[in-house]
Amino acid sequence: MQEHAYTNNLINETSPYLLQHAHNPVHWKPWGEKALDLAKKENKLIIISIGYAACHWCHVMEHESFEDSKVAEIMNSNYINIKVDREERPDVDQVYMSAVQLMTGSGGWPLNVVALPDGRPVWGGTYFPKGNWMDALQQISNLYEKQPQKLLEYAKKLEEGIKAVDFIETNPDKFNFNKEFIATAVQQWSKQFDHKKGGTKRVPKFMMPNNYHFLLRYAHQTQDKELFEYVNTTLSKISYGGVYDHIGGGFSRYSTDGKWHIPHFEKMLYDNAQLVSLYADAYLITKDPWYKSVVYQTLDFVSRELTNKKGAFYSSLDADSKTESGELEEGAFYVWRKEELKTLIGEDFKLFSDYYNINDYGLWEKGKYVLIKRSSDAEFCKENSLNQEYLDKKVAYWKKTLIKYREKRSRPRLDDKTLTSWNALMLKGYLDAYRVFGEKQFLDIALKNATFIKNNQLQNDFSLFHNYKNGNSTINGYLEDYATLIEAFILLYQNTLDHEWLDISKKMTEYTIKHFFDEERNLFYFTSNKDPKLITRSIESSDNVVPASNSIMAKNLFLLSHYYGLSNYKNISQQMLHNLKPQIESYPSGYSNWLDVMLNFSFNFYEVVVVGSECINRVKQLNTMYIPNKLLAGSAKDSHRNLLKNRFSQDKTLIYICVNNSCKYPVSEIKEALKFIK
Repeated sequence: MQEHAYTNNLINETSPYLLQHAHNPVHWKPWGEKALDLAKKENKLIIISIGYAACHWCHVMEHESFEDSKVAEIMNSNYINIKVDREERPDVDQVYMSAVQLMTGSGGWPLNVVALPDGRPVWGGTYFPKGNWMDALQQISNLYEKQPQKLLEYAKKLEEGIKAVDFIETNPDKFNFNKEFIATAVQQWSKQFDHKKGGTKRVPKFMMPNNYHFLLRYAHQTQDKELFEYVNTTLSKISYGGVYDHIGGGFSRYSTDGKWHIPHFEKMLYDNAQLVSLYADAYLITKDPWYKSVVYQTLDFVSRELTNKKGAFYSSLDADSKTESGELEEGAFYVWRKEELKTLIGEDFKLFSDYYNINDYGLWEKGKYVLIKRSSDAEFCKENSLNQEYLDKKVAYWKKTLIKYREKRSRPRLDDKTLTSWNALMLKGYLDAYRVFGEKQFLDIALKNATFIKNNQLQNDFSLFHNYKNGNSTINGYLEDYATLIEAFILLYQNTLDHEWLDISKKMTEYTIKHFFDEERNLFYFTSNKDPKLITRSIESSDNVVPASNSIMAKNLFLLSHYYGLSNYKNISQQMLHNLKPQIESYPSGYSNWLDVMLNFSFNFYEVVVVGSECINRVKQLNTMYIPNKLLAGSAKDSHRNLLKNRFSQDKTLIYICVNNSCKYPVSEIKEALKFIK
């Protein structure tokens, strides 16, 4: 058993990130009333250091500063030191991220903040080299001792600024959601498009799945071929690049260069979940077999490396892993050397190196290569006079060979905590893959995960826990947990027609309205009214890599208003969207999921209701077509539910197509029903 020179209070936590710091000489404490009360009692400044397990620069700062006894001496003598896993406590992260962005103009992780004993921030930043960190802490400590009033005055101003960040005014104008507004927003946004390499004209390049999901839908509904081509180019380039793991499947978090080649190597559950949904829908439109393989291989990766026996999904894999010499190095598990590949691939190496660019194009640094494709398989076959079947066999053999060899390497560290919101995104990913490809295994995995969440994270009052680890759920759920799970359970209903999942969604929605909703601003707070108060109760409104919890809720309320005939749900959804309209207009790419909600109000939105003994088969047939502006409801028997009442026929299966409470005459065949959907 390994002995440690130091052990601090983090040793009792379950978060892998916090446990990584449990043997630092710094007297770390977990976030909570106990640590905050101690700071007040001893009248000490607080260091709040926030990161996550897969974060490369978090590890660097730990090694340089938090493992150093001299740095620890300064921190322990003058401060109460609190470590926060941002994934466990996104509420804390949001508050202090806003503070650092106001102070410095930018943010990121590790996030390091000095706060007054009452938790109000006075100084902060991201990564600090050891010398800078020590100097800053000494200076702030001296200032607090000699001129505390200066820090108190600054804290007051900063607190006002933090509260202003989330302030969204009620829009006094009349509701007006129209196609022209969306067209103008997309036109403005399109100035940022990189039509050659995909994504936007910036480095680093983040995947931003929701951006492309909205643009894909908008291009389809408006028949905009140029926009569709841009989205298709983006999805191709991302999946050809090194950000996609061509050997083991799955995506890294972002690309450090302009051609999607060199990733920041951590693999996050939330990225892979949303990209599965995106590539599944892209396949429906394009029927590109490459997109199908990306979905299948990514789900293979999730099943193999991010799933436990109970059907829950883990959070992430680290960017760093150990080299042969035992040093932690970013990307060590994933990169290749030419001689190594020559030995493994043998006589196929010339073809392999052409396919995956073991040349100047695929070279990263110091003789290390990250596999990258430059063209589609069809183009590659044409250039090399090969048939597709021959190439498929070669690629399958190469992957099998390399993954077997790679498994002998030291693996990246796993963050094995389970987060409800991220699990809901992955649940939706499996359901979208099932919807598109009809693979029963995908539905089985989705049902197992949904059952796990229902049994472990959902309480009798329809409240949720946010986290799960080692049989324990300890943190109260945030709006992101409710929003994403309601969305996933609605989709589970649409795929199974099992009303239990729809009813749970409605009950959770009722809970969020009771405990999260701000009636004055007509938006939802990120935290429940049952949670301990922070400096400010934030409202998450802008869509980022994961859509804002408020935009997901607006979409959920829209759908549930149809399912249950609840006009108040529709009214809340409309008012939420209306209040965000000025922000959408000024920064469209930061509000893509809101724009997706606006499509529901601006174009025809179809209620597709299938009743009769063959309803599930008809639903499966409908799902083979890309119809993003619809909801599905159905039953194999007579029902008094809102969309099903008085529609059942004993002898046949009927399909009803309705828009705004106006329904076409029911038909029996899919091809007839599709004539009513434009």
